[in-house]
Amino acid sequence: MRILFIPTLVAGLIWVITLALALSRKDTAVALFHGGLGAIAFTLSALSPPIGVFALLILIVALLTSYRIVREYTRGVAFRLGKLRGVLEPGLVALMPFGIDQLRIVDIRTFTIDVPKQEVITRDNVPVVVDAVVYFHIFDPALAVTQVADYVKSTSLLGQTTLRSILGKHELDELLSKREELNEVLREILDAATDAWGVKVTMVEVKAVELPDDMKRAMARQAEAERDRRAKVIAAEGELQASQKLAEAAGVMAAQPISVQLRYLQTLSEIAMDTHSTIVFPMPLEFLPLLKGLMGNQELKEKPDS
Repeated sequence: MRILFIPTLVAGLIWVITLALALSRKDTAVALFHGGLGAIAFTLSALSPPIGVFALLILIVALLTSYRIVREYTRGVAFRLGKLRGVLEPGLVALMPFGIDQLRIVDIRTFTIDVPKQEVITRDNVPVVVDAVVYFHIFDPALAVTQVADYVKSTSLLGQTTLRSILGKHELDELLSKREELNEVLREILDAATDAWGVKVTMVEVKAVELPDDMKRAMARQAEAERDRRAKVIAAEGELQASQKLAEAAGVMAAQPISVQLRYLQTLSEIAMDTHSTIVFPMPLEFLPLLKGLMGNQELKEKPDS
């Protein structure tokens, strides 16, 4: 009896925990299976101690091997005798031993696929090399296990073919300027194609578009010509605005002739600051009487002194 005490105590404790775990998850089949297995082992130990020890050891091994841990970021897809049983939530789960129940762990975190570089011929016959990144996660673990052998590889290959077919329908300018719109189109197509696999494509990003060297030089020449055109247009617009302002100023001066004389005087004050050069300044004829008067006054002032 002392030989049976420790195996019976250990087997009974594990047996009760297993039954409680199965019942808490409402798995009646597992509870009945382990319950019947425990009942047989305890009955044999009561009838024949040597056989009971062997039966209790088998029970302990069967109970311990029936435990599985499903992590928070994973889901367990359970199969019973090869038939899909369901998806198990995170935590400690109890299964039927001896290969009756099988569990496939599926990671539901976001996956990142670096789509290899693809050579694409655009609609305007320009060869480019593009690569992209695809972000996806599993929304139905059962479909990801039963409908596709390798959902990561399948999604990657589908991304390559979709990248070539969709980008080949657009011109180079659209490929460079409308990248966000093309990313959304690629995401929708991939998402629709992978729904049957339980895969949800959340984002597609075209990382880089590599152009041939001669195309880069042609684009550089085009950009330079465009900048020259804009500079000439801006200069012409400046000349037009300046001519309009000059015309307005001429109209104001024509209405007030004295403003021309004020402008001459202002110009003289500005150029008088330069004392290192001789300046020939045109004098209007209207200023001659004024100058003669000033010169006559100067002579009258000098005669008394002489």
